[in-house]
Amino acid sequence: MTTPDTTRLLNSATLNKGTAFSQQERVEAHLEGLLPPVVDSLETQIKRVLEHLDGKPNDIEKYIYLQELADRNETLFFATLMSDPVTFIPLVYDPTIADACLKYGHIYRRPKGMYLTHKMKGRLKEVLRNWPQKEVQFICITSGGRILGLGDIGANGAPIPVGKLQLYTACAAVPPQGLLPIHLDIGTRNKPLRDDPLYTGLREEKLQQQDLDELLDEFVEAVNEVFPGCCIHFEDWEGNDAIRYLQRYQQQALVYNDDIQGTASVVLAGLLTALKTTGGKLAEQRILFAGAGSAGTGIANMLVEAMVQEGAERQQARQAITLFDKEGLIESSRNDLNDSQKIYARRMEAEQDLQKVVESVKPTMLIGVSTQGGLFTEGVVKALSELNDRPIIFALSNPTKNAECTAKQAYDWSKGNALFAAGVQFGEEKVNGETRYPGQANNFYIFPAVSLAVYAAKPKRIDDALFIEAARLCAQQVSKQDRERGKLYPSQADILSTEIAIASGLVRYLFKEKQAGVKEPEDIDRWMQKITWRPRYQ
Repeated sequence: MTTPDTTRLLNSATLNKGTAFSQQERVEAHLEGLLPPVVDSLETQIKRVLEHLDGKPNDIEKYIYLQELADRNETLFFATLMSDPVTFIPLVYDPTIADACLKYGHIYRRPKGMYLTHKMKGRLKEVLRNWPQKEVQFICITSGGRILGLGDIGANGAPIPVGKLQLYTACAAVPPQGLLPIHLDIGTRNKPLRDDPLYTGLREEKLQQQDLDELLDEFVEAVNEVFPGCCIHFEDWEGNDAIRYLQRYQQQALVYNDDIQGTASVVLAGLLTALKTTGGKLAEQRILFAGAGSAGTGIANMLVEAMVQEGAERQQARQAITLFDKEGLIESSRNDLNDSQKIYARRMEAEQDLQKVVESVKPTMLIGVSTQGGLFTEGVVKALSELNDRPIIFALSNPTKNAECTAKQAYDWSKGNALFAAGVQFGEEKVNGETRYPGQANNFYIFPAVSLAVYAAKPKRIDDALFIEAARLCAQQVSKQDRERGKLYPSQADILSTEIAIASGLVRYLFKEKQAGVKEPEDIDRWMQKITWRPRYQ
């Protein structure tokens, strides 16, 4: 008869080694006869995983396989991801996870993390205590209100916090045992999804604002009591909710919002790298945003803070930024602006033509967060190129069909002079006989490193200054040689060492600013290596 300990070992993603259990372990744990006789190394197991993946017909099937592997053998899962991040990060997160979200109810296998609903209001502390791991360091929580350009997909957003937290470990070696993904089901406006017989969420309209506010207040309070010191990572909330809840809790709890702060930080990192080529300070630039939603204003706000740190007056910094949305230039006569947009409203005539705005404002940087594919036309790019020897163009909207322009278009229309990054990864391009490598402004350069720094230094709060410092540290990781090849971000192949270096710099910053909650070690680099997690069998 199989003993409880045997069952626990084979069914535990954390403890299971599969064919890597030694002969002695098999005897001691009563595993003899329950596994094939071979004793594999972790490296051999990875080879078997790679062969399995090669047999899968498409990326969504590879995603399903990898998530099932994570449920069976956590060590092998992360060893596979960390063996080749360039290949595997896109399979467990963007872009494959967008397809996984759309099909979630149809590919669902088993629960991952927790699933909270507004029907648990008044009992959230009790429900959170059902989670078996009592020392939770990070919670990533989404409502599914705005997922990867897919809009409101309700419970189909559940894979997002799972994927985000997997990148904490794969990219920055944050120990996985203390990570808790949560989907908070507050209903959805997506009627076709509610009508899907395989939908896994509540078949209700989205919760009213006041009820949602009360639910979030209870949730944050419950987390602070049940998991003291836990950091709450808000992910993919609807635009207004994202801004409001960050502002609501930033001064009273350990929280951050990757869509706002992480996105702004990674954009700032790319701009700082570009400025090492063009010369000049950030505070000396003129920046035009195509897109004025929560992403655009969030990035603009962080750029203003970075300019102020460089010595600019706040009002001067704001005047260096111009916003443009689907209705045209954000200017002072418009009566449809929200508070975040009003501070950037220009005293100019109304204008709906982006090219004319470029010609009028004369920006040095053009940033697209509009989700309008092709918005950066040949005329727009050429107008920008006539104003700047090395125009800086960031087409950040995703998926690919929403990108404001492609890398090839940016290079062709600027005669090869553009410093280009996108929200998706474009392939290398030949420019005047030389190979250029378009940058990808992906948040995974930032949020795993920030999380590792928070895990190590245990600050009480996370502010925008930490994300500005992360951007500067990220830009420092791009070599002169890589910049000359058009790269604006570090190599993804070296993501682990890059993120640990950024995190170590952030830890130094937290100690310097007296924000750390632990005693400063004598050797921070050695300390960071000691506390980071590696996929090794115990």
